[in-house]
Amino acid sequence: MDQILDWDKELFLYLNGLSTGNWDYFWVTITKIENWIPLYILFFILYWKKLPRKKALFATLATLAIMGVTLGITTLVKNYVTRIRPSNEPDLKGIVRVLQEATDFSFFSGHSAVSFAVSIFVILVLKEHTKWIWLILIWPLLFALSRIFVGVHYPGDLLIGALVGTLLAIISRRFLRTIL
Repeated sequence: MDQILDWDKELFLYLNGLSTGNWDYFWVTITKIENWIPLYILFFILYWKKLPRKKALFATLATLAIMGVTLGITTLVKNYVTRIRPSNEPDLKGIVRVLQEATDFSFFSGHSAVSFAVSIFVILVLKEHTKWIWLILIWPLLFALSRIFVGVHYPGDLLIGALVGTLLAIISRRFLRTIL
């Protein structure tokens, strides 16, 4: 396990070091949750435009539930594992480019988990109704990567967050199909 954590730290330092000042504004903008609210609104509009009313209502409620459940699981795991964020790691002070301060723990990324949970769920619900829906995967990928470039997450945090989010989306979609 120590070897995996060392590789994770090395990969983080490499990727974080790739960022230059020219991209700082981009990554800080991408990482802010409130900047993605229009995308969530688009998801809800698509539900109501592409699905029958009952399905649109359940998809909307399920999306909100997925967000809450994913955040809850993330918080529980972070407080259990207590992995220090790279931006707060004493051994990395002065090495890491930190563009955002974070005070809680690192493992696993809530940004990654929620964005993958929501986007995969939306894809699973709308893939038969919207050909281009797969393009929304750009969002969680950029959102997750931004966490490395602002200095607050290791790649492993993002990977596990993406896996947890994807799993929750699949479970939620199956549950929604059972209800409907």
